[in-house]
Amino acid sequence: MQRRARKSATITATATAVAAGVSALGLAAVLTGCGLTSGSGDVTLRLVAADYGDSGANSSKKYWDGLVAAYEKDHPGVTVDVSVYSWNDVDAKVKAMVDAGDAPDMAQIGAYADYAADDLLYKASDVLSIPVEADFVPQLARAGQVRGVQYGMPFASSTRLLFYNKTLFAEAGISAPTTWAELAKDARALKKDGVKYPYALPLGPEEAQAETLQWLLSGRGGYNQTVSSYSFDSAENVETLDWLKTDLVGKGLTGPVAPGKLNRAAAFAAFAAGDVGMLNGHPSLMKTAAAKGVEFGMVPMPGLDGPSKTSLGVADWMTAFKRGGHGDEVGDFLDFVYSKENVLDFSHEYDLLPVTTSASLVMDATKEDADLKPFLAQLPLSESYPVGRTSWAKVSAQIKKRIGQAVTANGSPADVLGGLQTTATTLESAAGE
Repeated sequence: MQRRARKSATITATATAVAAGVSALGLAAVLTGCGLTSGSGDVTLRLVAADYGDSGANSSKKYWDGLVAAYEKDHPGVTVDVSVYSWNDVDAKVKAMVDAGDAPDMAQIGAYADYAADDLLYKASDVLSIPVEADFVPQLARAGQVRGVQYGMPFASSTRLLFYNKTLFAEAGISAPTTWAELAKDARALKKDGVKYPYALPLGPEEAQAETLQWLLSGRGGYNQTVSSYSFDSAENVETLDWLKTDLVGKGLTGPVAPGKLNRAAAFAAFAAGDVGMLNGHPSLMKTAAAKGVEFGMVPMPGLDGPSKTSLGVADWMTAFKRGGHGDEVGDFLDFVYSKENVLDFSHEYDLLPVTTSASLVMDATKEDADLKPFLAQLPLSESYPVGRTSWAKVSAQIKKRIGQAVTANGSPADVLGGLQTTATTLESAAGE
């Protein structure tokens, strides 16, 4: 049975379910199973996934094992074989499989645009039921598009807030900043008190593209200020990095490690050790800092004249490859994966934000999720990386390599951003974008 036809059947059957008092989830299992009992025999789906855990106790393998067991119990004709790899390896593992002509049925990875451009992926609309497809948070659904068509299905998301050490702030007699000027003033007070990193600025190769975009957005710039092309060398972006170079780095307010050599993991560890006054962080930093006894607060990223109106939003992606020809079965499984309950379970396990509207509404109304609500509030205001551009992976690598130089004593923000613009334009042209 074709997936698109099944969608129509789902709409008709849902009305029948309401009258019959059958749960929507139970009915979906019956309807979507039609592709599994058509006499084609048992099907094995292969999924490659990333590990979000920080120990064996919360490894993603345990999460997927439980989810798959629950699915297979009600779908005896389907086996889901999951391979979990670290984030250091998962994208390369999938690429090697694709290059060898042995793409998995599904891959939960960091990018999708290259595979979509090579016509290797199902569209989201080809595999997901209409209610599930429509439930994605709109900003994330748009970020999953290539030329207006969604191929990347958001799987996990987070936003960024400014974390600050409450103890260090109290000792310095300062309050959380709302503007760049206040942030610099607070950093000066923290430095005077001997704080090692008044503001930790990780522009090292681990995740420089995130810290950079967070600052550019707060300065009313960004990587894509126009729809059609990159905009690294915009006046707003140059002014933002000029300010960082002059008012923070140049004044010795970013600590003993040069920003271009400071990675996010090291900055987070320093914050948890009580050595950082302020830094941008995502939800996982809450647990790390709390485990070390650090009392912290969180506020929106300061901007030029008030809190930034746009936050950095980051998503990881689920993709469905065409090669196996199991579109219906993949769709049935993904409908289960993206159920409200399963999305919430994953978000709670790994301190991440839900990627669906239904789960977000539940989280927003639940007292137990109060610590994640400030991040959730940023999601409608967020901007993601330009992951829909096939050139983005290479452009991102260049940002990680070069951006730290812009804020050094001898560096020129205008020159570095101009060089990135030239490189991005060349890569964009080569990719046919």
